[in-house]
Order: sequence, then structure tokens, then C-alpha cells
Amino acid sequence: MILEILKKYWGYDDFRPLQREIIESVLDGNDTLALLPTGGGKSICFQVPALALEGLCIVVSPLIALMKDQVEQLQKRGINAAAIYSGMDKRLIDKHLNDCIDAKIKLLYVSPERLKSEIFQERVKSMKITLLAIDEAHCISQWGNDFRPSYAEIAHFRAMIPPNVAIIALTATATPIVQKDIQEKLQFRESAKLFQKSFARANLSYSCFEEEDKDRKLLHILKKVPGTGVVYVRNRKRTRQIAEMLQKNQISADYYHAGLSNEVRNNKQDAWIENKIRIIVATNAFGMGIDKPDVWIVVHMDLPDSLEAYYQEAGRAGRDEKKAYAVLLYHINDIEELERRVLIAYPEEAYIRNVYQALANYYNLAVNAGELLSYDFHLNDFQQRFNLKGVETYHALKKLEEEGFIQLNEAYYNPSQVMFSLDFKELYEFQLKNPGAEPIITLLSRLRGGQMQSSFFSISETTIAQYLKSTTEKIIKQLIRLNELNIIVYEQQNQNPQVIFLTPRYDAKRLPLNMQRIEERKKRDLDKIKAVANYANHRHRCRTQILLEYFGEISYQPCEVCDICLERKKQEKPANNYDRFALKIREILKNGPLVIRQLMAKLNPKNEQEALNVIQKMVEVSELIHLQDGRIGLK
Repeated sequence: MILEILKKYWGYDDFRPLQREIIESVLDGNDTLALLPTGGGKSICFQVPALALEGLCIVVSPLIALMKDQVEQLQKRGINAAAIYSGMDKRLIDKHLNDCIDAKIKLLYVSPERLKSEIFQERVKSMKITLLAIDEAHCISQWGNDFRPSYAEIAHFRAMIPPNVAIIALTATATPIVQKDIQEKLQFRESAKLFQKSFARANLSYSCFEEEDKDRKLLHILKKVPGTGVVYVRNRKRTRQIAEMLQKNQISADYYHAGLSNEVRNNKQDAWIENKIRIIVATNAFGMGIDKPDVWIVVHMDLPDSLEAYYQEAGRAGRDEKKAYAVLLYHINDIEELERRVLIAYPEEAYIRNVYQALANYYNLAVNAGELLSYDFHLNDFQQRFNLKGVETYHALKKLEEEGFIQLNEAYYNPSQVMFSLDFKELYEFQLKNPGAEPIITLLSRLRGGQMQSSFFSISETTIAQYLKSTTEKIIKQLIRLNELNIIVYEQQNQNPQVIFLTPRYDAKRLPLNMQRIEERKKRDLDKIKAVANYANHRHRCRTQILLEYFGEISYQPCEVCDICLERKKQEKPANNYDRFALKIREILKNGPLVIRQLMAKLNPKNEQEALNVIQKMVEVSELIHLQDGRIGLK
């Protein structure tokens, strides 16, 4: 049955021994945790059992884009699949749920938040569920790289469905403590099975370089290594800057980040996948769910927050099993910056309570009111009204979200952005000719200040409208028009940011913040960046061995292809290199003495310094002599 499904829908070549074991474990009714680094065909591991079993498979996935892609791929194969996500028309949601009850759908993709909605929980009672699949399962663990409080709802949902329904949890990156936490949080049965693919990648060469001029090093790498690649940076501004720098140096490149519209992101991603663009410069918003096989180079221009993130992003190189390279470029100050970012991400308890109280006042919520109510949320207006600091407020809201008191939709994290295309003089001339645009340009200039062309800055159209005594719709039209005239670059927010109160409103003084858990997460994050620093600074141990040990896998065999292993090989073979160079030098000088420049040209060594060292040694032991005319000859 398994082979028939694979041959019919995927092709027999997609089948792998480990996948067979995982599939058979699920079909036998076992709870299963599959740890599959670099993807490992995760989708097949739950899609095949879903098709082989009678009934519905519910798949919990954290990203809308990932759900849409999976459903699209399944539908192309003739498999009935659907996804339910925020922003979808309620009539379509209703249709999908009814189709599940009528057994017209085999795989239903949902976000973890959807599991706790009343309509979903009520309809589930009438569905024949035979499998529950959890993708990106590390999100359920507070020790994981991408902890999401909403994943905790999965355990409550499992209690609502028949106890004999098997569960499969899949992840690419999980340390031993995270593996244990996943199984505990999902209430795995004693019969549960764990399947783990090795984290080792024989074809992937890891390297780390401490660099003052990262851009120069990046150009050197990309000119030396062929094929398509990804360059990861930490912020959106740098994606554009580096892409433009690469273009100026005749390297086909484009940029990608979460602030772009869905249409623009999809177009850029498709162009890269189809090899119309060689290099995509992106934040970590890029790459989830993409399985492009011919990526031969991944470069990180900034230190990642964790080795989990680094392994997953670097692992997008070399999926065709051909030689590929993962390079990390850093400056010594980057390590201090990482630690600073972690400390800022954990505001004091008093500040978190203050922000919660401000939220309640912002919406005039009485104590015990507001549960599951959602409101439009304008961060700039909120901060100004209560005199709150920008970065600290953002992280306080994040902590309230992680603790399960509120939920912020995706638009909150991706506000509209603006960057000026003209310098001060050109902008002034435009304002003189277009007095109607003067108020909004002046306000934007004040908001930005300083170097207007150097980077994007976040804006709130609603706040601008309030200042200019206009409407949000009119302001958006003005910004779009200025963008069309190339006065600004305007990247509009995809939807209105909203905040949802997940619990009745508390008195802020009695808000049950679990500060012990928050402090534990802070320590966890600090430990993660220490592991990153250790990996980057190490100069003696195989990079792959360091990564494997971090994920609980011990290897006594060096990879032989990372920068450390290659350097060690060089040092282990000086005698052989000496003999090889000395033999070639003798052969060349048999025809007569040469000046050093001529000798080096005939040698044409890969390592000039090594060849010069051999020549010097041969002079010292009197195999070669310096002649009075400056030439070198055999003694």
C-alpha cells in the first residue's frame, strides 16, 4: 500500500528507508517524533499515512505560506487537501469544515490558534480523525528555537479527539532537552517511537571567518563559488543594500524580507527558484518550506541567535548532495551585540505590567472584561499616548503574548515602511513644484530625521492621518502616489495590526506573570548565544563535530571538509609539499638560473607563501644559491 501511494503520487525515487520506518510506525498507531534535519522529506512522512488510513489527517503548521504551499502541491498531485487560516472568508472556512465532516478532504492544514476556536472544536466532533500531524514541533517547547505559546493548545485539542488517534511530530532541529519536552507537552504514549536522521552533512563544508570588511569577503566568496545561493542578514535595510552592492559588482541578486507584500515576495522567490536570479539576500523570513536542490552557497553576514537557526538556514545548501558551502562572517563586536539583544528582549517585570495596564486603558477595558475580543492596534499611537519606549514596549508585548495573555497578528510585526529616494535638494525642489505634497513630506522628514536615504523607517498611516487631520485612506493614496513618482519607496503593511485579549482582563498588579519561566527562557537564550560564540570562535575542532554535539549526536570522525579540517590537513602535509615543490624547482632550474619572479611564474603555485618558504629552506640547506646578478640557481 505504501509503495503504491508513493509510486502514484510522488514517484518511487522519493522513498527513503528512514521514511519507510516512520510511515510504518504511524500506520501501526504509534505516537512518533521524527527528527529530520534539512527537511528529510518531512511531508511524505505524514502525507503517506494520511492517504493510507481511512479518515482525516489534521496538520498543525505555524506559517500560512507553508500551509498554502503544501496544499497547492498536494492538489497538483490529485490529493484532496485544504487549509484554514486567518483572513480567510468565513463561508470558505465553513465549506472546508463541512467537507471534512463529509470525508471529502484527506488533509486539513490549520494554525495552532485555530484549534481552540469554538466552531472548529464543535465541528471536529463530527469528523473521523485518524492522524494528527504537528509540523515544526520544536515550537511547542519553551527550550526550542522558535517557541510559540499557541502550540500549547495542541495538547488540549488532543484530549478532545479519540485516544487511539496517532500523533506524529516533525522537526528539523531539536536538542535532546527539546525532544523530551515535545513528547511531554504532546502527551506521547509509552509506545511512542523516536526516529532521528544524523545531523551530519558529508557534502556541506562549514566555515567561519572573522572579518572587518564583510562585503569584500562576500564578493570574494560569491565570485569563487558557482551556483545559486542565499545571503542571510539580520535586518531589512541590509537586504536591499547588499543586493544593490552585488548588482553593482555584476552578480545577479535581489532582496527579500517580511515587510514586502505577498505578491512581491512570491515574485522574488519564484525568480530565484527558477534561476532567473542567482543570489537572494534575505532576512530569516526567507527559506521556510523551500526545498531548492541546487543551492551551493549560503552565507550569514551576521551571527544567528542560535545554532538551531544556523543549522536550519545553512542546511538549505547542498540538498542535491553536491559539494556546497555554508559560510559565517562575523566581527568580534557581533558577539557582544547578540548578548545585548537578548538582555533588551527581557524587560523588567514592572515594565511588562505597566504595558499591560496601558493596553487595558487604551481600550477602556474593565477588569474581567475583553476575553477573546480583538482590536485594531496602532503601536506608534499607543506608545505616544502612554509615553512608552519603542523597543522595550515591543518586547513587553512579546512577553505578554508568550505568557498567553494577548495575541498579536502578523501585521503587527510587519508595519509599513518608507525610504526617501531623493536627497534634500531634490526633495525641496519637488515640494516647491508640488505644494499639495508638502505636509506629508515634511512630516515624514521629521519622523525620519538624519540620513533620509540610508534606510527604511517604520510608519503608521493612521498616526500620520491624525497629525495631518486627514483619513488613513487618503494618506495611503498619497504615499502610493509618491512611490509611483519615485519620491519615496513605500512598502505597505499587508493588513491592519490587531491585538486579541486571550483572557479576561486582569488587574495589572495581579497579572499572573510566571517570572521564573521568563527568567529561565532568558538564561536559555543567553546559553544559545554562548554556543554560537563558541562555534564561531573555535579554531581547533571540526565544525560538524561541534554542531553534532550540540544536538546530542557524538561523532569521533572529523568531517574533513570544514575550514578547521582543511587547515589541519595543510599543516599535516608540510613534508610532502616540501618534496613536491623542491622536485619541481630542481627540474625548472636545470635549464639555468632564474630571478625569483620568473621561478614563481613557472611554479604557478596555489599557495605562493608556501612555495616561497620552500625556496628559502632550500637556500638555507645550500640546495640553492643566490647569484650576484640576483638570480637563483642550483648549487
